[in-house]
Amino acid sequence: MKVSETWLREWVSPALDTQAIADQITMAGLEVDGIEPASADFSGVIVARIASIAPHPYADKLNVCQVDTGSDSVQVVCGASNVAEGLYVAFAQVGAVLPENFKIKKARLRGVESFGMICSASEIGLEEGTSAGILELPKELTVGDDLREALSLDDQVIEVDLTPNRGDCLSIQGVAREVGVLNRLDVRTPDFQSVAPVIDDARDAVIQSPDLCPHYLGRVVRDVTVSAPTPVWMKERLRRSGVRSIDIVVDITNYVLLELGHPMHAFDLARVNGVVSIRTARSGERLTLLNQQDVALRDDTLIIADESGPLALAGVMGGEASSVTRQTTSLFLEAAFFTPLAIAGRARSYGLHTDASHRYERGVDPELTVQAMERATQLLVDYAGARPGPVTDASGGRHYGRTSPIALSSQRVERALGLALPDEDIQDILTRLGMEARAVGEGEWSVSVPSWRFDISIEADLVEELARIHGYNRMPVRYPDMALAPEVQHEHRIGPSLISRCLVDQGYQEAITYSFVAPELQQQLLPDAESPALLNPISTDMAVMRAGLWPGLLKTLKHNLNRQQDRVQVFEIGQVFNGGLDNLSQTSRIGGLVYGNRYPEDWHGRQGRLDFFDIKAHVEGLMALGGSARQWRFVPQSHPALHPGQSACIYDDEAAIGWVGALHPSILSDHGIKGDVLVFELALDAVEQRTVPRFKPLSRYPEVRRDLAVVVPETLPLGDVENVIRSQAGEWLVDWRLFDVYQGKGVDEGYKSLAAGLTWQHPSRTLNDEEVSEWVARIVDELGQRFGATLRG
Repeated sequence: MKVSETWLREWVSPALDTQAIADQITMAGLEVDGIEPASADFSGVIVARIASIAPHPYADKLNVCQVDTGSDSVQVVCGASNVAEGLYVAFAQVGAVLPENFKIKKARLRGVESFGMICSASEIGLEEGTSAGILELPKELTVGDDLREALSLDDQVIEVDLTPNRGDCLSIQGVAREVGVLNRLDVRTPDFQSVAPVIDDARDAVIQSPDLCPHYLGRVVRDVTVSAPTPVWMKERLRRSGVRSIDIVVDITNYVLLELGHPMHAFDLARVNGVVSIRTARSGERLTLLNQQDVALRDDTLIIADESGPLALAGVMGGEASSVTRQTTSLFLEAAFFTPLAIAGRARSYGLHTDASHRYERGVDPELTVQAMERATQLLVDYAGARPGPVTDASGGRHYGRTSPIALSSQRVERALGLALPDEDIQDILTRLGMEARAVGEGEWSVSVPSWRFDISIEADLVEELARIHGYNRMPVRYPDMALAPEVQHEHRIGPSLISRCLVDQGYQEAITYSFVAPELQQQLLPDAESPALLNPISTDMAVMRAGLWPGLLKTLKHNLNRQQDRVQVFEIGQVFNGGLDNLSQTSRIGGLVYGNRYPEDWHGRQGRLDFFDIKAHVEGLMALGGSARQWRFVPQSHPALHPGQSACIYDDEAAIGWVGALHPSILSDHGIKGDVLVFELALDAVEQRTVPRFKPLSRYPEVRRDLAVVVPETLPLGDVENVIRSQAGEWLVDWRLFDVYQGKGVDEGYKSLAAGLTWQHPSRTLNDEEVSEWVARIVDELGQRFGATLRG
């Protein structure tokens, strides 16, 4: 919400400068994102009047104007299409400095001297892009006045970042209420008088969904001049609030939205057929919106319709067919209250987000509807020549937002805040917040909440308001006393911090991604997974709960690649969600992703891309944290998201605990990623398991080592060979190492030679050659029987 300080001070003006106001409302919970000037820097521009116009003698598209500056008459050559005699304009005198340090000098245009420049809005920084013509100023300004003072351009715009519960501050009125409360000042609300009808025309309206729309007002307004210029003061306030001026009708509805916080909409009356109804959409209905988007309406969507069909998405956006155009002369003006649940999520479900939906989702004051209608009508009468009819009220006496009083006690306040506020201060703060605090006992109140505070429903909310207005910085500082027992460290479990450090030591950086992912991405990476879909997602690409960590890690990789980071190693520890809502399981996982070169670029010139064996080594580093006694197995298996031949399922004994491998090339192609992307994901519970170390005395007797080279099929996994070695080598095998893999001359095609060193050691005696030879023979015999292995000659 962008707030013009000048506009705000018309409602309430504390004796504070801009920064002090920003600091004050920030401490009250309305965080200020920034403060910026309301206009670009320029000087020497005044309000002037075009006294006369004559054609340029040597150019058809130029005019020679005599400009009244209040103290002199100045000749200026102007080529704007809307230049006219008697027009009040922004005149840059000779010596003026426009934005970007553009200095105005005396000039000669096609042989005629020109002493200054008649400015457009864009030339003095009041409009983006290039203006269609010169800026037309209201005639109530005084010729000769400095333009910055005349239009209050020495203004500051305060950008306030509001939390979703403070929708009541999405207006100048709402922010003014807060500033008034904080400074104990009365808010000067503009006098909004009811506009008496001057015609009898009316259009019937009926509410068919009163639970979604309790209150609906409509009004016929005729003889509207849509081409009438929007007054400069209104354009300026819209601009400073970040809203573009369109036409007088749209500008007025937007102005009321910013001023009061109540969205409005205007239909072209000639395009509204019969009775207006507020109902939910029917099967098969479609609507083309103002942004040209054609949508198929769902039956849970509230719409405004006539006897011919849908006219608008209620509280979101109007339809193109009933929109106001330059040919419109009569309006059907709408001011309605839609409940937050009627609008929440509907705009995003259609890929939309509008100022109206932003407010209705958070809650609009239901008692503002009449005031907004009268304010917009008066502005249409004043600036568009409108003639209004009577107001049609389709609410039938229904009311919304009236809550039961909330009980509050001073004891509860003191217990929650650690501060005893005097009863009179509590009463005063609540009253200034617009609440009715009725004393029902000593230190006890029954509090009625105003209609604009949707966020207050329980006693704790009232306590928060008291703390906010009293001042968080005025709260006493107290340090809690507590008895802290030593934390129990379980030796059989590894903490997440140690796991993180292990990966960081291997070059990884930790990523924290959202628990919500795009359904399409999850379907691509985890096609067999099922996880809950969100009814009200933050955005369309965050619509389901993640069933694994790979979608978030892949999105992180793309984010880094888009920022010229061509070497990425990231990991994440987080929860994943599998199953439907009735059988949902929530487990912790650890996942990692690597991409790019194995080493950073350096003078050694070491190159080479990270491959399957690199990430497998990283996983083995996690395995080593649990102790050598635990046995994990990498079993070649297919995964729909992984490259065939470069994927393995990881088992802890007989339980599958995760996957490691390279992402499938088709997935990388879909995402425009060149080069291999390696990933892993493991159950965190399995990684955290650790073998408790036990003391074992060192043997005083010598080791015995035998080297063994066997020829086996090239497709045989090393893990199968290891299983045979450990099962046949006897209980005194203390170590074995694979030190060579060979394929080539002397080894048949389709086979490979594996050379391993085996070490035995007995704790209480020296092993003899016969024993060791027997174990080696058993290993060779078992390998031969199971895999057709032979000793390499």
